[in-house]
Amino acid sequence: QVQLVESGGGLVEAGGSLRLSCTAHTQTFSSYDMAWFRQAPGKERAFVAGINWSAGRLLYADSAEGRFTISRDNKKNALYLRMNSLKPEDTAVYYCAATDVSFSKDPAGYPYWGQGTQVTVSS
Repeated sequence: QVQLVESGGGLVEAGGSLRLSCTAHTQTFSSYDMAWFRQAPGKERAFVAGINWSAGRLLYADSAEGRFTISRDNKKNALYLRMNSLKPEDTAVYYCAATDVSFSKDPAGYPYWGQGTQVTVSS
């Protein structure tokens, strides 16, 4: 069982940056692959970035490539998403998710989710 708590969301102007954090309450964080998803109003939850347990494999959605960086600190039980050059279309609730199998872009593959943190980018 994993409990996930996101933080770091907020209101930022277009072109600005934010760093999201996700703290995992578990004794075995390093055994989980992790990912960030986002959900905008009226849209389905979408994959943003994923990272395997050792940080040896990373994957980004096309919309995040080159602007966002996913990372993790297994000693701190923490997952991060650094977001640069933010655009109004990045406005969404951002969720971290954990899986005990290899991460994928399909949200159905993640049994553990945080409550989400709102990111709003003004134009």
